[in-house]
Amino acid sequence: MEHVLLTGATGLLGRYLVRDLTLEGVPLAVLVRGSRRHSPQQRVESQIRTWEEKLGKSLARPRVLEGDISLPGLGLSGDDFLWASEHCAHLVHNAASLQFVSTSRESEPWRSNVDGTRNVLDFCDAAGIEQFHHVSTSYVCGVRHGRVLESELEVGQEWGNDYELSKVEAEKLVRSAGFRKPPTVFRPAIIVGDSRTGWTTTFHNFYVILQIADTLVNQRSNRDATGLSNASEVDINVDGTERKNFVPVDWVSAVMSHILIHPDLYGQTYHLTPRCPITTRQIRDAIEAATSVYGLGFCGAGESRADQNEYIELFHEHMRVYNSYWRDDPVFDATNTREAAPHLPCPHIDLSMLNHLSRVALDMRFRWNERVQKPAEHVLA
Repeated sequence: MEHVLLTGATGLLGRYLVRDLTLEGVPLAVLVRGSRRHSPQQRVESQIRTWEEKLGKSLARPRVLEGDISLPGLGLSGDDFLWASEHCAHLVHNAASLQFVSTSRESEPWRSNVDGTRNVLDFCDAAGIEQFHHVSTSYVCGVRHGRVLESELEVGQEWGNDYELSKVEAEKLVRSAGFRKPPTVFRPAIIVGDSRTGWTTTFHNFYVILQIADTLVNQRSNRDATGLSNASEVDINVDGTERKNFVPVDWVSAVMSHILIHPDLYGQTYHLTPRCPITTRQIRDAIEAATSVYGLGFCGAGESRADQNEYIELFHEHMRVYNSYWRDDPVFDATNTREAAPHLPCPHIDLSMLNHLSRVALDMRFRWNERVQKPAEHVLA
């Protein structure tokens, strides 16, 4: 069986894809950068052993290719390029930057999401890899209302931030690349932790707001007789009715893995979105419960109170980069996804699950430090 080459294997979704595809018996190769302290092989071995501890079983090791999507030819050695061209029939492009705001087109998210995608496509062309699977985002929809179809991309909409526009440009590159076999495009919504364990290795989006709130509460230390902190002077610049589409990482990976092992499902675009979104009021409630505060108010989108002290100004300064994140979501049509994986309904993220995800993140102190392991000699063979 030919290998599937995966980029972004050490990110949150990539980790789950490595686990799920390995459990399905899919032979994997992963493109991984080295770090200042650890080799790509060490990083991948550590990740696999973490899964083995959690699962209580041994897993096959992927072939590790040292490279970087920001480099021409992905920075692969001649031997690794030759191996990939001879053994890999599929490429799943999952690597991406989640940075919302850019300083220039030479910085993130453009460097990874657009230039990196172009490098991956050029590599596929040179290596003769014809089956391409691309991880985009449902937020290529930009600022839209009403129903967004899986078949739509650009319909004259505006975009809320540089990340969204960079992912639109990346998806356009994929669709115009001229693959003989139509590419498969996955568009997940906002990915959060595991629906069962709450575990995560990255702390973006919702977690950033939770961490800001937790930090400010700890700095102030003004708990009253209730044992909670009164935050009634803090208003969030939403009205509480905005809908946000959160999806647990384990579900996103399960649906993607199911599609990836069924070739008859290739060539479609899939919205990986929940059946029912959560509201910003529920997000506020989860933040209050997790950080032991009460009284967080709403001042409406784009508004702020005049009587702000230094703590509140600091809160809103940290929040400002995420202003576009809080807008009301459209309704994402997910017909293709539901027809492809009717046996995998998205777990409902309600207030109870959001509370669980919050507690786990706080217990982890918003960081994941993996024990670095050296690959065994037989693994490298």
